Amino acid sequence: MASPSFPFVYLASQSPRRQELLQQLGVRFELLLPRPDEDAEALEAELANEAPDAYVLRVCEAKALAAYARRVKGEHRPAPILVADTTVTLDGAIMGKPDDADHAVAMLEQLSGRDHEVLTALAVVDADGVLLAPVLSRSLVRFAAVERAALQRYAATGEPLGKAGAYGVQGRAAAFIERIDGSYSGIMGLPLFETAALLRVARVDF
Repeated sequence: MASPSFPFVYLASQSPRRQELLQQLGVRFELLLPRPDEDAEALEAELANEAPDAYVLRVCEAKALAAYARRVKGEHRPAPILVADTTVTLDGAIMGKPDDADHAVAMLEQLSGRDHEVLTALAVVDADGVLLAPVLSRSLVRFAAVERAALQRYAATGEPLGKAGAYGVQGRAAAFIERIDGSYSGIMGLPLFETAALLRVARVDF
């Protein structure tokens, strides 16, 4: 007898970009967000001397297991859970999210005129609580040399806040990007090719 399929997936992410990308694939989803008593940010804390690849995969797996526990505790109906985590890395160092506009400008100045990597890890917990093998999308992004005044105007829009590396590829920062080698949707936060493949393994209908 064939295993049952699922008409939707839980998305454990507050990112509106990830929601838009799932809609682009035609995937039906329900949000499964952290409860007020959960310290979601603690899962993103870096370990000493942790490589960016290892960091983003570890954080993604931790978020996936936390989301499954949330699903069980909330007595939500069984269905697979999709989790993603994105980080920007420059010279092997992890660039997090800016604290404020000045911090965003400082981060963007580091990226100006240089190549950096965007890593997005994906994980799916199936309906039985089994964590499928996580996957990693790696993209190389080249920023043009950008004047500080332009970076300050960009930071003043508020767009860099809450974004790894202090920019969103789908927003005004597109004017700074000379070249991309990799997955545009992965840089946005949800690589569609890898996402589709994982959801098929998890037997999600779309």
